[in-house]
Amino acid sequence: MRLKLTIITATYNSSRFIEDCMNSVLSQDYENIEYLIIDGASTDDTLSKVKLAAAFNPKIKIISEKDNGIYDALNKGVRHATGDIVGFVHSDDFLASKNIFSNIIDVFEKKDVDGVYGDLDYVDKDNVDSVVRVWKSCDFYPSLLKKGWMPAHPTLFLKKQVYRKHGSFNLKYKIAADYDFMVRIFKDETLKFKYVNKVFTKMRIGGASNRSIKNIIHKTKEDYSVIKSNKAGGLDGILNKNVSKIKQFFIR
Repeated sequence: MRLKLTIITATYNSSRFIEDCMNSVLSQDYENIEYLIIDGASTDDTLSKVKLAAAFNPKIKIISEKDNGIYDALNKGVRHATGDIVGFVHSDDFLASKNIFSNIIDVFEKKDVDGVYGDLDYVDKDNVDSVVRVWKSCDFYPSLLKKGWMPAHPTLFLKKQVYRKHGSFNLKYKIAADYDFMVRIFKDETLKFKYVNKVFTKMRIGGASNRSIKNIIHKTKEDYSVIKSNKAGGLDGILNKNVSKIKQFFIR
């Protein structure tokens, strides 16, 4: 039996793009998956769309109740995950091709690794064929952490045991909890990671971290807190982290 993959999508009033998101997951050529939709008690027709899809596909499981934001929802999804491998596809995002999951599982089955990650394209919200920014990652080595490096979180797939060892997303961070979690796991010298030189995820522009100047400032403060609390560098790490994002607009 091949490895079981749990995919988690957190939703809250995500009606506009949730069907695209679900279709990209359910049309993958890898069969052994469970798909958890963790909804924060949406008030639009997100749930009706999800329930309609679930009526025709037993892979979908739905939890809908009030939560404390996206990281609380992701934590809930991880707790309910029964797969060997856990990954996220956010409600405005979609997978870049139909063989992403099979490519990822192939790596886990052939290599001695705890995590696999790839590249991400930011695309125009209304024209997803238009790539606005390219998050090109690279092989990991420890000194990258002090430079503010991180892979694109939606492209990171981990063995469930990594979450058992390192716990959940820290809810004190409203925007940078994924960065905090990744710093923690990449600092763990017992874990092994594999970079796949391929775009895994397409993300529509306009996410929480870059929606406004206020959010950018808040995220920078949280990023600095993450670096200091994890002893992963200083202000130069924040500078490098932000400069690397500017470069992403010029990669094609």
